Amino acid sequence: MNETFAATAPQSEEWHLSLRLTEDGDLTRAHAELRTATATLESDAQALRSPHDPPTPLIGDELAAGRALMDLGHQLLRAGAVAAEAAESARRRDAG
Repeated sequence: MNETFAATAPQSEEWHLSLRLTEDGDLTRAHAELRTATATLESDAQALRSPHDPPTPLIGDELAAGRALMDLGHQLLRAGAVAAEAAESARRRDAG
């Protein structure tokens, strides 16, 4: 079966990401929040400096922020997989 796809205008959506870093001594905390049109995802992560390492705040910021953003990425992948499975189940049900 040959399907014809109509040309459609590109769609655009804007998501907002907020990333807050807090340092308290050797501990750096990151709080990431991603707001989409339909959901808000949040993640918290931290990085702890070893007492043997020199105090370099940027490293703690990068580690904590990276961990929080990786967690958000995993949340997005899980949500996408669940939505795709639900769509496939509905398609099978409607076709069957």
